[in-house]
Amino acid sequence: MARRISDNDLYNHILKTCGEAGHEKNVTPANIAQTIAEFDWQSLLKRIKQIATRQAKAGYILIIRKGKPADPDDFKGVYKVRLVEGVDWEAVIADESINRGSGVAHPQKQEKEEGETE
Repeated sequence: MARRISDNDLYNHILKTCGEAGHEKNVTPANIAQTIAEFDWQSLLKRIKQIATRQAKAGYILIIRKGKPADPDDFKGVYKVRLVEGVDWEAVIADESINRGSGVAHPQKQEKEEGETE
């Protein structure tokens, strides 16, 4: 029986795989899936696409179609992913304030300066 991979683990694995490949190399969803599940990797492809789309909307990765960045809301067919230049993927993985479900960080609560009013 294959172990269940959580969305959070998959989210982090996509970032890690892209980060290790570098900002100039594209990674296929199949490659990401195969590094997680050697035998049943095809079953992960739909979830990888959904999570990669959220990561692209959050500005962490690019969806690449035909060698060019694609709109994460409007792409079909064969695609690859690549880390956005300047993204520190290790810091994103370590950041507990990131909502892995939506791909956006929770707003940080700003502490009021002494004497400041709302």
